[in-house]
Amino acid sequence: MPGRTVVVAGVGPPRGLGAAIARRFAREDFRVTVIGRSAEKLDATVRELRAVGAAVEAVVGDVTDETLVRRTVAAADVPAAPLEAAVFNAGGNWPQGFLQMDAAFLEGMWRTNALAGFFFAKAAIETMLPRQSGVLLFTGASASLRGRANFGGFASAKAALRALAQSAAREFGPQGIHVAHVIVDGAIDGDRINTLLPALKTQRGPDGLLDPDAIADNFWHLYCQQRSAWTHEIDLRPWVEPW
Repeated sequence: MPGRTVVVAGVGPPRGLGAAIARRFAREDFRVTVIGRSAEKLDATVRELRAVGAAVEAVVGDVTDETLVRRTVAAADVPAAPLEAAVFNAGGNWPQGFLQMDAAFLEGMWRTNALAGFFFAKAAIETMLPRQSGVLLFTGASASLRGRANFGGFASAKAALRALAQSAAREFGPQGIHVAHVIVDGAIDGDRINTLLPALKTQRGPDGLLDPDAIADNFWHLYCQQRSAWTHEIDLRPWVEPW
């Protein structure tokens, strides 16, 4: 069995960021636990990981279910392979005009993007804290920093997640837990974008979308940082992306 474990929440098909992060840590001989909502998409990712010899466990479920999240994180932490990294990549990005939003929509966005992140972070930190060691990483977005028209629900939720990450970093960094927030400022070259906006990749040209494996490399680099020079936040964007 590999000697250390990572849990990645928010994993879908093989061509997606969650799967890319899982692959990147598996390459470094991590035992991997992945959480996702779609059994079909998760199964495809697990098959790919196991085909290259990765030790991987999959949990199908909703990250807004605190009991499921806590149970999954606890089960991933085993004496032979303690939990050393936890990545919250879950979230939902659905546009809705400001006047069309209602309380249920706004609360749903917050639950998926922020409350679930809190559940995951709390479970991971409680597991890591007795050892005073571990890395907790969050996937952010352009909306973490600014609200666009028709994306008020998403922006308010991602901003809340960013604030939670900052608070956790300041509270638990001095206790040995490295907390970092990765702002993905652009479209990811994955299944979702290529299905919903199939012409976008051609319009943007070579390297005009963020490559999921290149993003995952940055998550790995954050894990590897020495504690005298920890990064809390980085932003990533393709070279053609205005900002």
